[in-house]
Amino acid sequence: MEEKELQLTEHLAELRKRIIISGLAFIVFFIVGFIYCEDIYKWFVKDLDVKLLVLGPSDIIWIYFMLATVVAIVGTIPVLALQIWLFVRPALLPSERKITLTYIPALFFLFIIGLAFGYVVIFPMVYKFLVHLGGNMFVTSFTADRYFRFIMNMTLPFGVLFELPIVVMFLTSLGIINPYVLAKVRKYAYFVLVVIAVVITPPDFMSDFVVTIPLLLLYEISINLSKTVYKRKLKKERAEYSEAASNKPAEKC
Repeated sequence: MEEKELQLTEHLAELRKRIIISGLAFIVFFIVGFIYCEDIYKWFVKDLDVKLLVLGPSDIIWIYFMLATVVAIVGTIPVLALQIWLFVRPALLPSERKITLTYIPALFFLFIIGLAFGYVVIFPMVYKFLVHLGGNMFVTSFTADRYFRFIMNMTLPFGVLFELPIVVMFLTSLGIINPYVLAKVRKYAYFVLVVIAVVITPPDFMSDFVVTIPLLLLYEISINLSKTVYKRKLKKERAEYSEAASNKPAEKC
């Protein structure tokens, strides 16, 4: 009993250490983002035809915090992924350690690809559609707060959701899930993804549709990748079992 309590205490201490390191990384990247906030702001608005407005001094500091938070999230993802890997590493086999370690850079690059997809593909499409929709009815002007909130809604969710294939591969390699379970719950997953698309997009059908389709495709890609990892895992386990059986000394009659 005491040994179990000691192991639990050690695991909690290790978890606390990983959380603290990730938190410190977030703070460091947040400070960096805050310092370079003006340059980031100019990059985002360089192609904007209208001048953004602020309705009060608090909006200015809110823009700084918003952009710095995005920088902090992007920079912290590989650090957080590494800390998670270090936390679960003792429970992994040597072969599993090597495989799962390769997922860390993939997590970072997929997050960046998701952000880029949201900003380059989804954001212009939805932005132009909504501006054109009210172009003949209203004088178009934007506050900086609302504009950047809109950008975040169109990009950050995709950065997170593009991690789905790697997360699925990681969990499959650990034996927590398998492709058959993913295929079995497909209709429920589709429903959840549609709800997510509706929540993270402006209240119009076009935005919901444009966001929903890539999410459903991501889920299907995740299932196929999970099948690949699962088959390799089974093949490796069979090979190890066969090797162990062949090395086992024959029993004497």
